[in-house]
Amino acid sequence: MAMNISMLVWQDIVAPVMLSLKTAAITLPLHLATGVLSGYLLTGKRSFFGSFADVIITLPLVFPPIATGFLLLILLGRNGWIGAPLQALGTEIIFSRNGVFIASFIAGLPLVVKSVQAAIAEMSPSLPEAAWTLGKSKFETYLFVVLPAIRHSMFTGLILSLGRSFGEVGITLMLGGNIVGKTETVSLAIYNAVFEGNFEKAAVFSILLGIISFAMFYGLKKISKT
Repeated sequence: MAMNISMLVWQDIVAPVMLSLKTAAITLPLHLATGVLSGYLLTGKRSFFGSFADVIITLPLVFPPIATGFLLLILLGRNGWIGAPLQALGTEIIFSRNGVFIASFIAGLPLVVKSVQAAIAEMSPSLPEAAWTLGKSKFETYLFVVLPAIRHSMFTGLILSLGRSFGEVGITLMLGGNIVGKTETVSLAIYNAVFEGNFEKAAVFSILLGIISFAMFYGLKKISKT
């Protein structure tokens, strides 16, 4: 009996941790691909479309997460503009792990984009101009000149987005539904444990997040010294 109880407690701890790690593993490469590219495209000459895209990407930084999650719930729900077609194709977003992944991606994306934008804005324009005069295309210039020059800011943004992924609650709560054993992340597990009065369990998850946060802080310090 005691073994069964301990196994249940262990599963209660492992499931949120594994989901959070899986979410981070999925969203981090997406942030690297879309965040770095978006930051580059949104820097420089402004247009209506570019300004609008910049506002939409930045919105999760300044808009309350729970309200952002509500807007996404309307958009991605079964009757939403995007959710309805996906539902017809058999793809579930709301109250599924897909919703958790999307919440993490949207919450962390602006941290990467803004880091890249700031780094490119501070970079000397002579670097890409020199590459263009040597016959390099814009893509080659971005890949072999711009990215190496802003790598510290890029890695900083990625680490911050990773931390945001582990700490996300509001948007995940609305899209994932906080279903224990299915869409419960570590941060939501802390909320659930406190709500249940299980402070020991909440402390275990908080210590885990503290270790992760310390590791990311250490990574940021190492990047700033290189």
